[in-house]
Amino acid sequence: MFRLQGSKVLAVEMTGDAVKAKNGSMVAYDGQMAFKKLSGGGEGIRGMVTRRITGEQMTVMEVRGQGTCWFADRASEINLVALQGDKLYVESSNLLATDGGLRTGTSFTGLRGASQGNGLFTTTVEGHGQAAITSDGPAVVLRVSPRFPLNVDPGAYIAHQGDLRQSFQSGVTFRTLMGEGGGEAFQIRFEGDGLVYVQPSERNTIAGDV
Repeated sequence: MFRLQGSKVLAVEMTGDAVKAKNGSMVAYDGQMAFKKLSGGGEGIRGMVTRRITGEQMTVMEVRGQGTCWFADRASEINLVALQGDKLYVESSNLLATDGGLRTGTSFTGLRGASQGNGLFTTTVEGHGQAAITSDGPAVVLRVSPRFPLNVDPGAYIAHQGDLRQSFQSGVTFRTLMGEGGGEAFQIRFEGDGLVYVQPSERNTIAGDV
């Protein structure tokens, strides 16, 4: 159903089924399509609609019909993730599209700064099907095993899946180790067995200059 045309355009073959995608991300389609804006509620869509960490509004649309739809998001790289009944945790701004049958929701995964009291809500995608996630530059998939935990800069984090425990280490970041940056900052530590997706570019986060 999902295939890449190049690295920055997602083509979705539709045969009467549905796909959910970031509003405004469709760049072309052929055939007969119906579009519906999703504004919250039901299946935990609110978790995709509102990125609570910054209050950024993110609307989602449902596309249903016969034909092909093409999606893209500001020339970002697109990465396909196949789910076999497991759960994917992903930053909402990096979630481009999901199979209509996949369930979406919101998971609270910790605090991004004790002094500010900011909660970290991550979008979850689970079920059987495919999801498309975006990255600023080609994403790298890093393996975490019980013997080899992983520390990640939050500005580079995109998503993770598997049996992973997530914790936050405040007061230190990769830049402060090098004598750069300032303010309260943190790292994300993953332990267990699973995969972590990171991008070769850092977004701004509310916990400090990371």
